[in-house]
Amino acid sequence: MPNAIIIHSLLNRKADIMAKIILNGLKDTKEFGEKLGSLLKPGDIICLIGDLGAGKTTLTKSIGIGLGVEDYITSPTFTLINEYKGKLNLYHFDVYRLEGITDLDDLGFEEYFYSDGVCIIEWGDKIEDILPEGTINISIEKGKELDNRILILNGKGDRFKELIEELNID
Repeated sequence: MPNAIIIHSLLNRKADIMAKIILNGLKDTKEFGEKLGSLLKPGDIICLIGDLGAGKTTLTKSIGIGLGVEDYITSPTFTLINEYKGKLNLYHFDVYRLEGITDLDDLGFEEYFYSDGVCIIEWGDKIEDILPEGTINISIEKGKELDNRILILNGKGDRFKELIEELNID
């Protein structure tokens, strides 16, 4: 992964895998997102966690490019979900304004989560109790420089381990 510094990855006793990546600017964020998007498979769910302005939507746009989405990707802050066509369908959720899990029930979230597309959920930590076990969590923190970001990737299972290997994080 060009220009990204891989700090470490580790396997802890709970079988969670964690990797920390420092992205040195928007170019690194774009390259990482595109690579991640190109590696995603039907049914993958990405949960993005971070403060306002951390870069969740920016990363989603780059993942979308990697998925072959040609439409302009925007945050679904007021609609809760946007759908995009690519080599895999992208279902982009923003649950920041969610008043409760029943709001997701009304959207039929399970149809999205268990579809042949990819789900990206901004503020996914708000609904972690209903996310499938194989969800890939990415926490985004601002770095020391304006456009630097620190990503913490974690998850469980063979799919997450495969994804970490494909991203060349070891």
